[in-house]
Amino acid sequence: MTIPRRRFLHLAAGTAALPMTSQVAWAQAYPARPVRWIIGFAPGGTTDVISRLIVQYMTEHLGQPFIVESRPGAATNLATEMVVRSPADGYTLLFIGSPNAINTSLYTRLNFNFGRDIAPVAAIVSVPNVMVVHPSVPATTVPEFIAYTKANPGKINMASSGIGSTPHLAGELFKMMAGVDIQHVPYRGAAPAMTDLLAGQVQVYFVTTPSSMQYIKSGQLRAIAVTTAKRLPELPGLPAISEFVPGYDASAWYGLGAPKDTPRDIINKLNREINAAVADASIKKRFDDLGCTIIAGSPADLAKLIADDTERWAKVVRFAGLKAD
Repeated sequence: MTIPRRRFLHLAAGTAALPMTSQVAWAQAYPARPVRWIIGFAPGGTTDVISRLIVQYMTEHLGQPFIVESRPGAATNLATEMVVRSPADGYTLLFIGSPNAINTSLYTRLNFNFGRDIAPVAAIVSVPNVMVVHPSVPATTVPEFIAYTKANPGKINMASSGIGSTPHLAGELFKMMAGVDIQHVPYRGAAPAMTDLLAGQVQVYFVTTPSSMQYIKSGQLRAIAVTTAKRLPELPGLPAISEFVPGYDASAWYGLGAPKDTPRDIINKLNREINAAVADASIKKRFDDLGCTIIAGSPADLAKLIADDTERWAKVVRFAGLKAD
């Protein structure tokens, strides 16, 4: 189930109407016990690394443990439903991102409405993807790859970490905007997708930078372009797809959400701490090393990002005729 973009932004702002006296008292004592930070992904991946960098800072500066809990399954929907059903007291938080925005249109029978049931807290980072190919592919640029694909329609296989994942949707957006015919091959996660790409079983993968940098540097994979609207400082010699396919931009973003009706002062307190965390020099350097771009901003900024991303990916889901349920 979806809700109009304007309605979502209104709901995101509406929590400010909660009684101010109770909010202030609650926020002053918060947190008084450990806080659960729920992620809908398996441990050890990019999202786990991002989360642990932030929760370490939060633990040190707020005086209570912030504990990362992985609840993978159903493309983050299990974790989301768990947090939606948790008390709105700031002690169960949800690591959110582009997959949540994608799922809004990809799934038609969810037991929650992400835009209505999760309050935006703070954006953290955007994570670019890189268009990489197996060295056997005779293309070193985006125009050459497009020409090669058009000369071999339906014969080029594109890996992804699963139906509806950000690498999948980045590839579908490329197919839509470049007008090419590529066969999607979904895997159960990034690791098996990368294994088959390295073996040449699939030819192209719109993979995250943290997952691909070592293979690009070793020459095991050929990087064609980045999926961001502009070039990345970490890969200055690599063009953006948008330089050849105008308007293309397929970055993933991640941030923090809480159950709806969480007191506004608690949300604001968490927002301030996350913004301080991403401004910390050591954390910023770590994100730079991972190829992540810091976003930060207010809860309202994140609400707009969610609304815009939901609208953008819904168009791609409709174009590709995707359904996950």
